[in-house]
Amino acid sequence: MFPARPLALALAALLATAADAPPYQLAAPIPAPGDGGWDYARVDPAARRLYVAHGDEVAVIDLAARRAMAPLGPIAHGHAVVPLATKELAVTSGNDATVRFFDPATGRQTASVAVDGKPDAAIVDPVTGHLLTMNAKGGTVGEIDIHAHRLIRAIRVKPGLEYPAISGRTLYVNNEEANEIEVIDLATGTVRAPIALPGCEEPSGLALDAARGRLIGACANGVAAVVELKARRLTQTVPIGRGPDAVLIDARRAVALIPAGADGMLDVLDLSGTRVTRKASIRTEPGARTGALDPASGAVYLPTARLAPLVAGSKRPTAAPGSFHIAVVKPL
Repeated sequence: MFPARPLALALAALLATAADAPPYQLAAPIPAPGDGGWDYARVDPAARRLYVAHGDEVAVIDLAARRAMAPLGPIAHGHAVVPLATKELAVTSGNDATVRFFDPATGRQTASVAVDGKPDAAIVDPVTGHLLTMNAKGGTVGEIDIHAHRLIRAIRVKPGLEYPAISGRTLYVNNEEANEIEVIDLATGTVRAPIALPGCEEPSGLALDAARGRLIGACANGVAAVVELKARRLTQTVPIGRGPDAVLIDARRAVALIPAGADGMLDVLDLSGTRVTRKASIRTEPGARTGALDPASGAVYLPTARLAPLVAGSKRPTAAPGSFHIAVVKPL
């Protein structure tokens, strides 16, 4: 007969290990062609494709086959790629201040719409179906009719616009220069008072935790900002890795996933409680600062490359030629 106390201690240790185990694991990467920088990514669940703004083209990954397809382009420094209800893709082209539309079935560009300086992030307004572009240098939000390929209006905000989120008829946009969230009434085009983000430097990624009425923002100084929408204020910061550029909400698992490129980590934040807590930190790769969530599987796809040593005076290291790939993190 085994002693009761050692058996209880062993069982407790086993349970603790299981509870502390990371809920995600790094899977085999997916190689992709082309060189140059990368920015926002998006999964099209219906087409089972991953799209990544990659330099002057869009990388296309067949998720079922786990292989790269022919890229789309050219683009003048792509920042965001958004699958649309029209079956087209909209791509923000930062260096020539346009949004380019592509037919992914043929690879052909179907239209180009001029917007203000340096269109960066973009999102679809679920009420109107229009595409909203965050024009970082121009300081405006462009609204585009995706059927007519026509700019409807440009809402004047201020420069420094980064990633947006929408709740009802209100658009929230991180401002990395002002360290605040801009607030825009989409029904009237009116800009309201911003939400200050004390302790959050250069906010970039932003996402809506719709079930609990709050925003989760990623800050360059290694914290996530939690903003309660009813209170319209920052209520909490949570430590994360340095150099994040995206926030991915998995509503099914009630987590926010924040890739941090400087530290090569993917932080998993638990959203299920009244306060946000860090659930796990998964080691990924340096440079993996943006990503896309597959809502069907919960897998996270992180574009990155093998980075050369940082050159003095440079803000970011350069990628080694031929090393671009997609790091994959899957839930257990």
